[in-house]
Amino acid sequence: MTDRIHSEHDQGVALLTVDAPKSRNALTLDLSAELAAAVARAEADESVHAVIVTGAPPAFCAGADLTALGEADAEGLRSVYAGFLAVAGCSLPTIAAVGGAAVGAGLNLALAADVRLVGPHAKFIPRFLELGLHPGGGMTWMSQRILGPQQASAMALFGETLTAESAVRSGFALRLIEGDHEALVQAARDLAAPTVAAPREVVLSTKRTMRQTSGLSEHAAAVDAELTPQLESLAAPAFAERLAAMKARISGR
Repeated sequence: MTDRIHSEHDQGVALLTVDAPKSRNALTLDLSAELAAAVARAEADESVHAVIVTGAPPAFCAGADLTALGEADAEGLRSVYAGFLAVAGCSLPTIAAVGGAAVGAGLNLALAADVRLVGPHAKFIPRFLELGLHPGGGMTWMSQRILGPQQASAMALFGETLTAESAVRSGFALRLIEGDHEALVQAARDLAAPTVAAPREVVLSTKRTMRQTSGLSEHAAAVDAELTPQLESLAAPAFAERLAAMKARISGR
């Protein structure tokens, strides 16, 4: 079977699956480029409101292909990063559905998503220290932003692994989904359902504003950042239609 990124656009969601079972979904240069292209196609498809990234069971992603990694120069490393950086930069909301081990670059792929859901067998394994390898792809920044400095240091400096349960406790994962891989993906679809139902431009502008306000230190600056996109949404036909429908429901009670 040929290694691939299986891409499925259905009911407002792009489901992107790293499908390379023999290597436990390790990211070769080709797969990384293919993942980046799949993210771009999802962004360009106006029927898609959210992206789910997962790995073919039993793994999520075993990291970067070690041969490609060992031979890489600076440009080569950026090619290794291309897939998960595309997820990190995606203009659409992203969910990582992690059912198995996420190792090295696979950990970065999980970190790159807006939200992580985990199955019972999920594990987040840095492995950089074990290989004598400095972290890359923004791992130190992403992990500190999501986990805080202490837990991020435990992973980057001490090689600590997060299990599914400890990932939820630490806030790295939103919730643990019991059951098989299909149940995990369905939970990700269920999480995405309100995003799918919302006007796409509101979804896109909300994610843009989340990025803009994440580094702000003052509430007032966030109010200012939100003002223009909120006014634009108030003037859109979708808001008027939904407001009228809500008023009709309330008056009908």
